Amino acid sequence: MAYADACVHPYPSGDTSPARLALEARACGLEILVSTAGAGEYFGVRVVKGVLVRGRTPRDVARSVRRAPQDALVLVEGGDDGFNRAVLSTGGVDVLRGMHRVPRRGFDFVAAKTAADHRVAVEIDLAPLVACHGRTRQKVLGRYADLLGLQRKYAFPFCIASNAHSVLDLRSVHDMVGLCSLFGMEKDEVHAALSTVEGLLDREEQVRVVE
Repeated sequence: MAYADACVHPYPSGDTSPARLALEARACGLEILVSTAGAGEYFGVRVVKGVLVRGRTPRDVARSVRRAPQDALVLVEGGDDGFNRAVLSTGGVDVLRGMHRVPRRGFDFVAAKTAADHRVAVEIDLAPLVACHGRTRQKVLGRYADLLGLQRKYAFPFCIASNAHSVLDLRSVHDMVGLCSLFGMEKDEVHAALSTVEGLLDREEQVRVVE
């Protein structure tokens, strides 16, 4: 069971090289990083290419998915309810992200069932839990608590991302457990979510079908 940070942003998007992030990730208890820039293996940490997709329509997303490298994880920015339902059933999508930014009903029980059926992971982005304060932070916590309720009922996979742009933004497994407990996630659930990327990568090593 390899724990993964589901999205980091090395240089040039961030200010830290993939190798430096990997070195810190190892100290944090992580073995896999999904990186928006660069791939390889450093200090025993596997750095995997992640492709961020922001499409206005599901058709835009499908077009971008077809262009993604075979060995990359495809992470799609969420939208409204219709967009999310369509994207979740699009072959080749691995992760739906940005759930704290979508409308409250943008991810409902229909989306949850679709994500479970297609084994698409939903990202828990830790960055707003660290950076935001007051009402904005409470809104994010409420949104994640809603997602957790749906996840427990429909069993779609979660993954957890620091969305680190700097080595200082990385979080240890212990810190991730603490941050996720703020919206009710149990330690075992956090560990399961940290292992999701490994399963997605195993799927990538099979055959990607893009409909």
